[in-house]
Amino acid sequence: MHAFDILGDPVRRRLLELLADGERAAGELAETVHAEFGISQPAVSQHLRVLREHGFATVRPDGARRLYAVDTGPLHEVDDWLDAFRRAWAPKLAALDTEIARGRRARRTAPEETR
Repeated sequence: MHAFDILGDPVRRRLLELLADGERAAGELAETVHAEFGISQPAVSQHLRVLREHGFATVRPDGARRLYAVDTGPLHEVDDWLDAFRRAWAPKLAALDTEIARGRRARRTAPEETR
């Protein structure tokens, strides 16, 4: 399965967003995702399994709990793939930033009655 197939699912993206803040218990993840998407705990477990099996998440036991965390390896691969596209839009964003700065500077230096 390709990384974008994994990330294409909104539930899996949300799980990764939750894990981006740090390690979380499976029960906590299931509770949050159930509240937001209305899916069952077994369905959340399946999504966590997909993330784990494809290297996006790790899991470790902590007593009776299972703690999940993001594994950034596959995300670095996605970022590397996106880099080719980033090069296309980065100059345009830099030019936009320059124009915004010029506009701010022009407003600061404009006479009081024209502001």
